[in-house]
Amino acid sequence: MPSLQDQLRGLVYSTEHGETCPDCRRPVAECECRAREEAERIAALDGIVRIRRETSGRKGKGVTTIQGVPLDSEALKALAKTLKKRCGTGGAIKDGVIEIQGDHRDVLRRELESRGYKVKLAGG
Repeated sequence: MPSLQDQLRGLVYSTEHGETCPDCRRPVAECECRAREEAERIAALDGIVRIRRETSGRKGKGVTTIQGVPLDSEALKALAKTLKKRCGTGGAIKDGVIEIQGDHRDVLRRELESRGYKVKLAGG
């Protein structure tokens, strides 16, 4: 991790290359940092998709979270879109975790199992 001085002095935009990556200082088109981080995230997974219902930090509103899906970001977005459509509700993707508004654990479990994933209901 670069020091604070290096971060403050770093090039953010160049008229020659456009936007640059803050980590490797290469143009974003040539940057491999995000792909490497995503590959490391996928490799660290144990192959089990965990579905959990959470309310903490959401003012009492329930959210179903799906963790451990071994897909890259584009495929994860597509999966989240189909799951949101299947449940008829909204949601988001944050740090590789799919969040679906409401309690839809049973529907999501059946859908993911039909797609060939090993699914566990986590939490209480």
